[in-house]
Amino acid sequence: MKSKGFFEIFNQSIADYHIHDSIEKEPKNPYEKEEFSHLLYQKNWIDTVQWHLEDIIRDPEINPKEALKIKRIIDASNQKRTDLVEYIDGYFLEKYKDIKVKGSATINTETIAWAIDRLSILALKIYHMNEEATRESADQNHKNNCKAKLDVLNNQKADLCSAIDQLVADIESGDKYIKVYKQMKMYNDQDLNPILYKTKN
Repeated sequence: MKSKGFFEIFNQSIADYHIHDSIEKEPKNPYEKEEFSHLLYQKNWIDTVQWHLEDIIRDPEINPKEALKIKRIIDASNQKRTDLVEYIDGYFLEKYKDIKVKGSATINTETIAWAIDRLSILALKIYHMNEEATRESADQNHKNNCKAKLDVLNNQKADLCSAIDQLVADIESGDKYIKVYKQMKMYNDQDLNPILYKTKN
């Protein structure tokens, strides 16, 4: 599957979310668990829910207790996002484990999975910028500004898709190799965050 197919699955997830437009709604992943498409749909659903949580928490009238509750949900969502990206990295490691890497091969600045993560977020930006560019209640100046931003986002999408496809092709040809570093986030770890491990004792 090419990156265009990834993007189509992300758009499907975003459209499915907006049927109910609720962070409480559980996703009905249309793909079998064994399919790579299942991971892509799940990945974008996490991003889509978090996108809307980030909107909610910025309400200037939000109750502070509610804001703290949402902040903790966002933290948990960030961890799920990271875990899933690393799982997708594992998928590609397994898929390309038998590729003969050339002696001249180089490593990329990011893995396929983290590039896919950026594409998922970009799909959300395009969806919501298009909403603003076509919002009936907005004035024409707002629509024009959003349309200009949408054009930039679509150009970014074309460039990112091309880069992802090229990275995959380079890995398949042995010109690049995969090397994965775990994120090793410290702030969620009770043994590494001083605030957390002090409260344990």
